[in-house]
Amino acid sequence: MKKYKFKIKGLDCAICANELENTLQKIDQLESVSISFITEKLTFECEEENKEEVLLKIRKVIRKEEPDVIIEEV
Repeated sequence: MKKYKFKIKGLDCAICANELENTLQKIDQLESVSISFITEKLTFECEEENKEEVLLKIRKVIRKEEPDVIIEEV
């Protein structure tokens, strides 16, 4: 497992961040998902070879749940 960090911009509130985090935790191949509303950070762990597939799934969930939110790798 490798840990990845992303900047997450555009979340409206801590409750939105928590709900999005809970939804992302349901993605297969994804471990230790954490979203901090205060620091605008998304961190997660996954196998290095699954990173691109996992990122596609994360972006799809974010587009559906919070369409104005964008993520950028740190």
